[in-house]
Amino acid sequence: MQGAQVVSRIAGLLRLVGRSADGMSLAGLVRESGLTRPTVHRLLSSLASEGLLDHDAGSGNWVLGPEILLMGSVASARFPLEEIARPSLHRLAEATGESAFFSIRRGSETVCLLREEGSFPVRSFVLHEGVRFPLGVASAGTAIMAFLPESEQEELLGSWREHAGAFAAGHPEELVRANLARTRQAGYSVNPGLVLEGSWGMGAAVFDPSGRPAWALSLTGIEPRFKPERQEELGSLLMAEAHRITQQLGGAAKGDRSR
Repeated sequence: MQGAQVVSRIAGLLRLVGRSADGMSLAGLVRESGLTRPTVHRLLSSLASEGLLDHDAGSGNWVLGPEILLMGSVASARFPLEEIARPSLHRLAEATGESAFFSIRRGSETVCLLREEGSFPVRSFVLHEGVRFPLGVASAGTAIMAFLPESEQEELLGSWREHAGAFAAGHPEELVRANLARTRQAGYSVNPGLVLEGSWGMGAAVFDPSGRPAWALSLTGIEPRFKPERQEELGSLLMAEAHRITQQLGGAAKGDRSR
């Protein structure tokens, strides 16, 4: 393995381990990465020797190591997203009782960065920090993809089954196109239990200084909490907070178009 290929494989393994605070087993990493067991084990051992991963003796899982924490602390000073987004999450969770989330676009995926639990006792546990979804899947990914340039949307939709992967069955292309159109019209997305039956979500995009959707706020909960008569109220709250963050990040006026 040489150069860019090694970097790509290492980055892929770090992302897989980082999906959960509990990490992932060697067998899971082999299965999810598509690499051979000896290759995965060799790379994991190298990462562990650098402090980027640890092997949890109790669970047998590989977990993120202390060097990742240190690098994340340094990066957070450059990208003060938690400081900016956390108050909005708190307001959303307090006003709605639902769990609120802040996700970032990374390439063709969204990654959940932050969450704030609501007061309603019954919750959906589909989303938590580190969870990744393909763009167009779940409420955050739909909110972001809906406001990408049409050419970029069509590039993703043109190979939709490959892009959506395991989520393709529950997200047929025709349904995704309809959801994107509704999101552009309303300004917020609605995920009617497509990822997990009974678990609903709504999202609104946050725009960067160039006017591109780069992040998203979302709310998740159980289906009875997202009845049609309540969706407009929740959508308005999401868009107001998304607009607030867009302005704080110096977002361009494009973010106002749907508001």
